[in-house]
Amino acid sequence: MSRSLANLLMLLAALIWGTAFVAQQLGMSNVGPLTYTGVRFLIGAAFILPLAMRERARLSGVGVSFDRGDLMSWSGLGLLLFLGASLQQVGLMSTTVTNAGFLTALYVPLVPVLAWLVHRHRPHISIWPGALCCLAGTWLLSGGELADFTVGDLWVTASAVFWACHVLWVGHVAARKNNPILVAFGQFVVCGLLSLALALATEPVSWQGIQAGLPAILYGGLLSVGVGFTLQVVAQRHTRAADAAILLSSETLFAAVAGAVYLGERLTGIQLLGCVLMFSSILVVQLAPLWWRRGMRGIRADGASR
Repeated sequence: MSRSLANLLMLLAALIWGTAFVAQQLGMSNVGPLTYTGVRFLIGAAFILPLAMRERARLSGVGVSFDRGDLMSWSGLGLLLFLGASLQQVGLMSTTVTNAGFLTALYVPLVPVLAWLVHRHRPHISIWPGALCCLAGTWLLSGGELADFTVGDLWVTASAVFWACHVLWVGHVAARKNNPILVAFGQFVVCGLLSLALALATEPVSWQGIQAGLPAILYGGLLSVGVGFTLQVVAQRHTRAADAAILLSSETLFAAVAGAVYLGERLTGIQLLGCVLMFSSILVVQLAPLWWRRGMRGIRADGASR
């Protein structure tokens, strides 16, 4: 797969995820956040099961086998997915779709920082002012008063840490044995089962509630999980985690548009400024290293020509 096609697929995933914030919020009119998360991820797993079986047969045909280490890696991704998705879903109970979209995108500047801490990949210097600007944007998004920063906003902000870990790790795991669909299926099952197990212990779970919320659950399960996360796993094998983060972060804009169109959400002037500052910082964090490398190549090429 070409890098351009991979980038296009990740942009499509971002579109699906951004609009899915609306379904995630509407779905909780009938079920709890953990029930919604568990059911939608198991629906996503069932949706891609035929593709996973086909991939398993293909890999078996060329002698590729899977061991306990592979299962542990898939389970680890599923745990990260569970933590990120469940914290985000709980947060959506008391924050807006627009806020949730932008606060989730805080994972973008976290990806290069984690890559530095875990893999010793030193981040570009732009990450530090970019991170500070993201924090400033978050403050403005709260209306310039931290007292107005809701509990839901805090839950969604916490989820960004686990989304960053997931983005950093998923491409590496999927590329190890060229099995993106199996990786996606495995993490969906783990996430779904963990969510439902906790839901049964903490929430009223009923078949009637699931039926009433089925349209929103299906949108979240079939599109957001089955299509969106699978596209991420497939495409991210062909690009760097930091580059993938900027494309996936465009879900914030799609979430804001979906919130305005379907839920009538509106931002105040200071909140809009915060969104602009956050998204601009995200762009600079990802694009500055590319501009720097191109500039250095140009200088070297110019020096060589002389």
